[in-house]
Amino acid sequence: MNNSSFIADRKRSHFDLCANEAVEFRSKTTLLEDVELLHDPLVETRLEDIDLGVTVLGRRLNYPVMITAMTGGTNEVGRFNREAAALAARLGLGFGVGSQRIMHLQPETAASFQVRDVAPNLLLFGNLGIAQAREMSSSEVIGLATSIGADALCIHLNAAMEIIQERGDHDFRGSLDAVERLVAESPVEIVVKETGCGFSREAGKRLASVGVRWIDVAGAGGTSWVGVETLRNRALGHLGEAFWDWGVPTAASLCELRGLGLNLIASGGIRNGVEAARALALGARVVGVALPVLRAYVAGGVDGVEAWLRAFCDELRAAVMLCGAKRTADLAPDRIVIGGRLREWIEARGL
Repeated sequence: MNNSSFIADRKRSHFDLCANEAVEFRSKTTLLEDVELLHDPLVETRLEDIDLGVTVLGRRLNYPVMITAMTGGTNEVGRFNREAAALAARLGLGFGVGSQRIMHLQPETAASFQVRDVAPNLLLFGNLGIAQAREMSSSEVIGLATSIGADALCIHLNAAMEIIQERGDHDFRGSLDAVERLVAESPVEIVVKETGCGFSREAGKRLASVGVRWIDVAGAGGTSWVGVETLRNRALGHLGEAFWDWGVPTAASLCELRGLGLNLIASGGIRNGVEAARALALGARVVGVALPVLRAYVAGGVDGVEAWLRAFCDELRAAVMLCGAKRTADLAPDRIVIGGRLREWIEARGL
Protein backbone atom coordinates (compact mmCIF):
# COMPACT_ATOMS: atom_id res chain seq x y z
CA MET A 1 0.00 0.00 0.00
CA ASN A 2 1.48 3.38 -1.01
CA ASN A 3 1.78 6.15 1.55
CA SER A 4 -1.24 8.17 0.34
CA SER A 5 -3.54 5.13 0.37
CA PHE A 6 -2.18 4.16 3.79
CA ILE A 7 -2.98 7.62 5.21
CA ALA A 8 -6.49 7.58 3.71
CA ASP A 9 -7.11 4.18 5.25
CA ARG A 10 -5.83 5.45 8.58
CA LYS A 11 -8.20 8.42 8.49
CA ARG A 12 -11.19 6.16 7.86
CA SER A 13 -10.03 3.94 10.69
CA HIS A 14 -9.65 6.91 13.06
CA PHE A 15 -13.21 8.04 12.33
CA ASP A 16 -14.66 4.56 12.86
CA LEU A 17 -12.70 3.88 16.05
CA CYS A 18 -13.65 7.21 17.62
CA ALA A 19 -17.29 6.66 16.68
CA ASN A 20 -17.56 3.13 18.02
CA GLU A 21 -14.76 2.15 20.41
CA ALA A 22 -13.60 3.03 23.93
CA VAL A 23 -10.92 5.55 22.99
CA GLU A 24 -10.99 7.91 25.96
CA PHE A 25 -8.52 8.13 28.82
CA ARG A 26 -9.03 5.24 31.22
CA SER A 27 -8.08 6.62 34.63
CA LYS A 28 -6.79 10.16 34.10
CA THR A 29 -9.40 12.91 34.01
CA THR A 30 -9.40 16.51 32.79
CA LEU A 31 -9.30 17.69 36.46
CA LEU A 32 -12.10 20.10 35.60
CA GLU A 33 -14.07 18.27 38.28
CA ASP A 34 -11.78 19.98 40.82
CA VAL A 35 -12.98 23.42 39.71
CA GLU A 36 -16.04 24.55 41.65
CA LEU A 37 -18.02 27.42 40.16
CA LEU A 38 -19.06 29.90 42.83
CA HIS A 39 -22.85 30.09 43.00
CA ASP A 40 -24.41 33.54 43.36
CA PRO A 41 -27.89 33.19 44.87
CA LEU A 42 -28.71 36.86 44.25
CA VAL A 43 -28.51 36.98 40.47
CA GLU A 44 -29.65 40.22 38.84
CA THR A 45 -29.88 39.04 35.25
CA ARG A 46 -32.36 37.51 32.83
CA LEU A 47 -31.26 34.19 31.35
CA GLU A 48 -32.05 35.24 27.79
CA ASP A 49 -29.87 38.34 28.17
CA ILE A 50 -26.67 36.47 29.02
CA ASP A 51 -24.07 37.34 26.38
CA LEU A 52 -22.10 34.28 25.31
CA GLY A 53 -20.45 36.02 22.36
CA VAL A 54 -16.70 36.30 21.92
CA THR A 55 -14.37 37.79 19.32
CA VAL A 56 -11.75 35.40 17.97
CA LEU A 57 -9.20 36.46 15.37
CA GLY A 58 -11.34 39.49 14.59
CA ARG A 59 -14.48 37.40 14.05
CA ARG A 60 -17.51 37.52 16.31
CA LEU A 61 -18.82 34.14 17.48
CA ASN A 62 -22.23 33.73 19.10
CA TYR A 63 -20.73 31.23 21.53
CA PRO A 64 -17.17 30.66 22.82
CA VAL A 65 -17.22 27.21 21.24
CA MET A 66 -15.56 25.56 18.27
CA ILE A 67 -15.71 22.13 16.72
CA THR A 68 -12.05 21.22 16.77
CA ALA A 69 -10.03 19.35 14.17
CA MET A 70 -11.12 15.81 13.46
CA THR A 71 -11.00 14.57 9.92
CA GLY A 72 -10.76 14.92 6.14
CA GLY A 73 -9.28 13.06 3.19
CA THR A 74 -12.08 10.73 2.09
CA ASN A 75 -15.52 11.26 0.60
CA GLU A 76 -17.28 9.85 3.65
CA VAL A 77 -15.64 12.19 6.13
CA GLY A 78 -15.78 15.05 3.66
CA ARG A 79 -19.56 14.95 3.98
CA PHE A 80 -19.22 15.21 7.75
CA ASN A 81 -16.92 18.23 7.39
CA ARG A 82 -19.33 20.06 5.10
CA GLU A 83 -22.43 19.36 7.17
CA ALA A 84 -20.75 20.14 10.49
CA ALA A 85 -19.13 23.30 9.11
CA ALA A 86 -22.42 24.57 7.71
CA LEU A 87 -24.04 23.97 11.10
CA ALA A 88 -21.19 25.71 12.94
CA ALA A 89 -21.57 28.75 10.68
CA ARG A 90 -25.33 28.87 11.25
CA LEU A 91 -24.95 28.64 15.03
CA GLY A 92 -22.02 31.06 15.16
CA LEU A 93 -19.29 28.64 16.24
CA GLY A 94 -15.75 28.04 14.98
CA PHE A 95 -14.75 24.92 13.05
CA GLY A 96 -11.50 23.11 12.28
CA VAL A 97 -10.71 20.46 9.69
CA GLY A 98 -8.46 17.49 10.35
CA SER A 99 -4.87 17.10 9.21
CA GLN A 100 -4.36 18.30 5.63
CA ARG A 101 -1.28 16.15 5.15
CA ILE A 102 -3.16 13.85 2.79
CA MET A 103 -4.31 16.89 0.81
CA HIS A 104 -0.65 17.79 0.25
CA LEU A 105 0.25 14.24 -0.82
CA GLN A 106 -2.96 13.57 -2.72
CA PRO A 107 -4.43 16.84 -4.09
CA GLU A 108 -7.52 15.02 -5.37
CA THR A 109 -8.69 14.71 -1.73
CA ALA A 110 -8.92 18.51 -1.39
CA ALA A 111 -12.70 18.48 -1.83
CA SER A 112 -13.10 16.72 1.53
CA PHE A 113 -11.62 19.80 3.24
CA GLN A 114 -13.54 22.41 1.24
CA VAL A 115 -16.37 23.92 3.27
CA ARG A 116 -16.34 27.60 2.31
CA ASP A 117 -19.10 27.23 -0.26
CA VAL A 118 -21.51 26.00 2.42
CA ALA A 119 -20.13 28.21 5.20
CA PRO A 120 -18.85 31.49 3.72
CA ASN A 121 -18.78 33.35 7.05
CA LEU A 122 -17.35 30.52 9.15
CA LEU A 123 -14.33 31.01 11.41
CA LEU A 124 -12.29 28.21 9.86
CA PHE A 125 -9.07 26.55 11.04
CA GLY A 126 -6.79 24.52 8.79
CA ASN A 127 -4.53 21.82 10.22
CA LEU A 128 -1.11 20.22 9.67
CA GLY A 129 1.27 18.18 11.82
CA ILE A 130 4.55 19.70 12.97
CA ALA A 131 6.61 16.89 11.41
CA GLN A 132 5.14 17.69 7.99
CA ALA A 133 5.28 21.48 8.48
CA ARG A 134 8.97 21.22 9.32
CA GLU A 135 9.77 19.46 6.04
CA MET A 136 7.59 21.63 3.79
CA SER A 137 8.31 25.13 2.60
CA SER A 138 6.38 27.96 4.21
CA SER A 139 4.55 28.62 0.97
CA GLU A 140 3.43 24.98 0.76
CA VAL A 141 2.18 24.99 4.35
CA ILE A 142 0.43 28.32 4.02
CA GLY A 143 -1.02 27.19 0.70
CA LEU A 144 -2.88 24.38 2.44
CA ALA A 145 -4.61 26.92 4.67
CA THR A 146 -5.35 29.51 2.02
CA SER A 147 -6.60 26.93 -0.48
CA ILE A 148 -9.55 26.14 1.83
CA GLY A 149 -10.04 29.78 2.84
CA ALA A 150 -8.91 29.17 6.43
CA ASP A 151 -8.67 32.07 8.86
CA ALA A 152 -5.97 30.30 10.88
CA LEU A 153 -3.75 27.25 10.62
CA CYS A 154 -3.38 24.79 13.47
CA ILE A 155 0.03 23.18 13.70
CA HIS A 156 -0.52 20.08 15.78
CA LEU A 157 2.00 18.48 18.11
CA ASN A 158 1.51 14.74 18.33
CA ALA A 159 4.73 13.02 19.36
CA ALA A 160 3.01 10.56 21.70
CA MET A 161 0.56 9.24 19.12
CA GLU A 162 3.23 9.14 16.40
CA ILE A 163 5.42 6.90 18.56
CA ILE A 164 2.60 4.34 18.65
CA GLN A 165 1.38 4.87 15.10
CA GLU A 166 2.30 2.45 12.34
CA ARG A 167 4.76 4.29 10.05
CA GLY A 168 4.64 7.17 12.54
CA ASP A 169 7.17 9.99 12.76
CA HIS A 170 9.90 9.55 15.35
CA ASP A 171 12.06 12.59 14.60
CA PHE A 172 10.81 15.97 15.84
CA ARG A 173 14.06 17.88 15.80
CA GLY A 174 13.67 21.45 14.56
CA SER A 175 10.03 21.74 15.58
CA LEU A 176 10.37 25.08 17.37
CA ASP A 177 12.37 26.53 14.48
CA ALA A 178 9.61 25.45 12.09
CA VAL A 179 6.96 27.15 14.23
CA GLU A 180 9.03 30.32 14.43
CA ARG A 181 9.46 30.35 10.64
CA LEU A 182 5.75 29.91 10.03
CA VAL A 183 4.74 32.55 12.56
CA ALA A 184 7.08 35.01 10.84
CA GLU A 185 5.99 34.19 7.29
CA SER A 186 2.31 33.23 7.49
CA PRO A 187 -0.40 35.77 6.63
CA VAL A 188 -2.88 33.64 8.59
CA GLU A 189 -2.67 33.11 12.35
CA ILE A 190 -0.66 30.10 13.48
CA VAL A 191 -2.37 28.19 16.29
CA VAL A 192 -0.27 25.54 18.01
CA LYS A 193 -2.30 22.64 19.36
CA GLU A 194 -1.68 19.35 21.08
CA THR A 195 -3.56 16.17 20.26
CA GLY A 196 -4.70 15.07 23.69
CA CYS A 197 -1.56 15.28 25.82
CA GLY A 198 -1.77 18.89 26.97
CA PHE A 199 0.88 21.53 27.68
CA SER A 200 3.51 22.43 30.23
CA ARG A 201 4.43 26.00 31.15
CA GLU A 202 7.93 25.47 29.80
CA ALA A 203 6.60 24.57 26.34
CA GLY A 204 4.24 27.54 26.45
CA LYS A 205 7.12 29.92 27.22
CA ARG A 206 9.16 28.60 24.31
CA LEU A 207 6.25 29.02 21.92
CA ALA A 208 5.46 32.51 23.20
CA SER A 209 9.13 33.45 22.72
CA VAL A 210 8.87 32.80 18.97
CA GLY A 211 5.69 34.81 18.54
CA VAL A 212 2.91 32.24 18.98
CA ARG A 213 -0.25 33.97 20.25
CA TRP A 214 -2.81 31.13 20.24
CA ILE A 215 -2.56 27.66 21.78
CA ASP A 216 -5.17 24.91 21.85
CA VAL A 217 -4.19 22.96 24.96
CA ALA A 218 -5.97 19.73 23.86
CA GLY A 219 -5.31 18.28 27.27
CA ALA A 220 -5.47 14.80 28.74
CA GLY A 221 -8.78 13.42 29.93
CA GLY A 222 -10.76 13.19 26.72
CA THR A 223 -9.88 11.17 23.63
CA SER A 224 -6.57 9.34 23.95
CA TRP A 225 -4.98 9.37 20.50
CA VAL A 226 -2.34 7.06 21.90
CA GLY A 227 -5.28 4.78 22.64
CA VAL A 228 -6.66 5.16 19.13
CA GLU A 229 -3.31 4.25 17.62
CA THR A 230 -2.95 1.34 20.06
CA LEU A 231 -6.21 -0.11 18.78
CA ARG A 232 -4.89 0.22 15.22
CA ASN A 233 -1.32 -0.98 15.77
CA ARG A 234 -1.33 -4.13 17.86
CA ALA A 235 2.38 -4.67 17.16
CA LEU A 236 3.20 -1.80 19.52
CA GLY A 237 0.36 -2.58 21.89
CA HIS A 238 2.69 -2.84 24.90
CA LEU A 239 3.92 0.71 24.33
CA GLY A 240 0.43 2.00 23.71
CA GLU A 241 -0.95 0.42 26.85
CA ALA A 242 1.86 1.98 28.90
CA PHE A 243 1.18 5.47 27.54
CA TRP A 244 -2.61 5.34 27.03
CA ASP A 245 -3.14 7.86 29.86
CA TRP A 246 -0.07 10.01 29.17
CA GLY A 247 -0.35 13.77 29.34
CA VAL A 248 -1.16 16.96 31.25
CA PRO A 249 -4.87 17.17 32.12
CA THR A 250 -6.88 19.88 30.40
CA ALA A 251 -7.50 21.97 33.53
CA ALA A 252 -3.84 21.67 34.56
CA SER A 253 -2.74 22.70 31.05
CA LEU A 254 -4.80 25.88 31.32
CA CYS A 255 -3.21 26.66 34.68
CA GLU A 256 0.25 25.94 33.26
CA LEU A 257 -0.23 28.48 30.47
CA ARG A 258 -1.94 31.29 32.35
CA GLY A 259 -0.08 34.58 32.56
CA LEU A 260 2.06 34.05 29.46
CA GLY A 261 0.11 36.46 27.25
CA LEU A 262 -1.34 33.60 25.21
CA ASN A 263 -4.89 33.18 23.93
CA LEU A 264 -6.02 29.74 25.05
CA ILE A 265 -8.45 27.29 23.48
CA ALA A 266 -9.55 24.65 25.98
CA SER A 267 -10.18 21.26 24.42
CA GLY A 268 -9.73 17.72 25.62
CA GLY A 269 -12.59 15.99 27.39
CA ILE A 270 -15.01 18.91 27.74
CA ARG A 271 -18.37 17.19 27.63
CA ASN A 272 -20.93 19.75 28.85
CA GLY A 273 -21.53 23.44 29.31
CA VAL A 274 -20.68 23.44 33.01
CA GLU A 275 -17.22 22.06 32.24
CA ALA A 276 -16.92 24.69 29.53
CA ALA A 277 -17.69 27.42 32.08
CA ARG A 278 -15.00 26.01 34.37
CA ALA A 279 -12.45 26.07 31.54
CA LEU A 280 -13.35 29.66 30.66
CA ALA A 281 -12.97 30.69 34.30
CA LEU A 282 -9.50 29.11 34.28
CA GLY A 283 -8.47 31.43 31.47
CA ALA A 284 -9.61 29.94 28.16
CA ARG A 285 -11.02 32.26 25.51
CA VAL A 286 -12.82 29.46 23.66
CA VAL A 287 -13.60 25.81 24.31
CA GLY A 288 -13.27 23.06 21.72
CA VAL A 289 -15.32 19.89 21.34
CA ALA A 290 -14.77 16.95 19.01
CA LEU A 291 -15.60 13.39 20.08
CA PRO A 292 -19.16 14.15 21.31
CA VAL A 293 -19.86 15.93 18.02
CA LEU A 294 -18.64 12.98 15.97
CA ARG A 295 -20.70 10.53 18.00
CA ALA A 296 -23.80 12.72 17.84
CA TYR A 297 -23.37 12.82 14.06
CA VAL A 298 -23.05 9.05 13.77
CA ALA A 299 -26.10 8.55 15.98
CA GLY A 300 -28.36 11.24 14.57
CA GLY A 301 -26.77 13.04 11.64
CA VAL A 302 -26.40 16.80 11.60
CA ASP A 303 -29.68 17.18 13.50
CA GLY A 304 -28.16 15.13 16.30
CA VAL A 305 -25.12 17.39 16.34
CA GLU A 306 -27.30 20.50 16.47
CA ALA A 307 -29.31 19.12 19.39
CA TRP A 308 -26.12 18.27 21.29
CA LEU A 309 -24.52 21.67 20.65
CA ARG A 310 -27.65 23.60 21.61
CA ALA A 311 -27.89 21.67 24.88
CA PHE A 312 -24.18 22.35 25.52
CA CYS A 313 -24.64 26.09 24.97
CA ASP A 314 -27.81 26.15 27.10
CA GLU A 315 -25.82 24.60 29.94
CA LEU A 316 -23.07 27.17 29.49
CA ARG A 317 -25.56 30.04 29.54
CA ALA A 318 -27.15 28.77 32.76
CA ALA A 319 -23.73 28.34 34.40
CA VAL A 320 -22.74 31.91 33.53
CA MET A 321 -25.97 33.25 35.02
CA LEU A 322 -25.72 31.17 38.19
CA CYS A 323 -22.22 32.54 38.77
CA GLY A 324 -23.76 36.01 38.88
CA ALA A 325 -22.13 36.96 35.59
CA LYS A 326 -23.70 38.66 32.59
CA ARG A 327 -21.30 37.39 29.92
CA THR A 328 -18.69 34.70 29.47
CA ALA A 329 -15.95 37.33 29.64
CA ASP A 330 -16.90 37.84 33.30
CA LEU A 331 -15.92 34.27 34.16
CA ALA A 332 -12.59 34.58 35.94
CA PRO A 333 -10.62 32.99 38.80
CA ASP A 334 -12.66 34.98 41.34
CA ARG A 335 -15.72 32.94 40.27
CA ILE A 336 -14.17 29.56 41.13
CA VAL A 337 -12.71 27.55 43.97
CA ILE A 338 -9.98 25.04 43.10
CA GLY A 339 -9.50 21.92 45.17
CA GLY A 340 -8.43 18.29 44.96
CA ARG A 341 -5.72 17.09 42.63
CA LEU A 342 -5.77 20.28 40.55
CA ARG A 343 -4.91 22.35 43.62
CA GLU A 344 -2.13 19.89 44.42
CA TRP A 345 -0.85 20.23 40.84
CA ILE A 346 -0.86 24.02 41.02
CA GLU A 347 1.02 24.02 44.33
CA ALA A 348 3.53 21.38 43.26
CA ARG A 349 4.30 23.26 40.08
CA GLY A 350 4.45 26.68 41.74
CA LEU A 351 1.69 28.07 39.52
